Amino acid sequence: MLSASAAPPPRRVFVTGANGFIGRALLARYRGLGAEVAGVDVDADPEWNVVRGDVATPGSWQTHAAGADLVINTAAVVSNTAPRALYWQISVNGVRRVLDAAVAAGASRFVQISSCAAFGKQFPPGADETYPVAAATGRNYDDAKGGSEHVALAAHAAGEMDCTIVRPGDVYGPGSRPWVLIPLDAIAQGMLVLPDHGRGILSPIFIDDLVDGILLAAATPAAAGHILTLTGGIGVPCADFFVHHWRWAGRAGRPRAYSTATVVRLMRVASLVRRLRGEKGEAGPEALALLTKPGTFSIEKARRILGYAPRVELGEGMRRTEAWLRATGRIA
Repeated sequence: MLSASAAPPPRRVFVTGANGFIGRALLARYRGLGAEVAGVDVDADPEWNVVRGDVATPGSWQTHAAGADLVINTAAVVSNTAPRALYWQISVNGVRRVLDAAVAAGASRFVQISSCAAFGKQFPPGADETYPVAAATGRNYDDAKGGSEHVALAAHAAGEMDCTIVRPGDVYGPGSRPWVLIPLDAIAQGMLVLPDHGRGILSPIFIDDLVDGILLAAATPAAAGHILTLTGGIGVPCADFFVHHWRWAGRAGRPRAYSTATVVRLMRVASLVRRLRGEKGEAGPEALALLTKPGTFSIEKARRILGYAPRVELGEGMRRTEAWLRATGRIA
């Protein structure tokens, strides 16, 4: 079976969204393997050779990719409530700008980090990469992820360079904003309530397992031109996932969970309160859809092509996350 360290690392790796949760984890892993790393984000970070730039707009940041053997695009709008135009400007059209930089750099592989959101929210349990991507769902995040895949696969089909799509599940671990920090903040504000009585299914993947899978996808010749789903290999009811956060926040018992109809009414009230206060939040229809998914996804293709095998089970991943939260003073 292949391992993430079986092949020699690329000489130079360029990562977009390089200051983000996944982007920084990739830079750290590749640097640890001896590769020269570089990247772009909205803020520069000289320590990691990251320059300032906007992937939605051509600019000098593109020349920073020069000499890269591998380009990985993690840059995207990570929100449930951003305007649709912003998703398309960054998460879809930005892919083309990063591809332009990769082609000019002479890179041999481009990896687009998509999301299982491309499946939509009404997929059959155990859906694999043959299931049609969501189209025009009205959920901006889902539609943008599907659109991002189209841009990369079109470049691959045109022979511009070998491209691979990675669809992560729900990525958690130290530093995760959507699946660690935002839920903890919601608990602190008394705003975390789970729809469908907490029975909606999440597909968690610990950040280290995701990085393993991305390295394999980037290094495996047979992965070129393919979409590969990466999760921890299990589906977890929302109530069982967030019970860890509930405990970290010092709460007894389990998170509050009600019928979806009741949660919709509560969200409307909360949204009104936020607007009156001039505050922004992530609660809305897309967040509700995230927490009411009918099942998890198949990772058999990644197992077969990459030799991918997740190593960090949920309990261990949550223990590592809790240790980071305590070490950084985010929980007492």
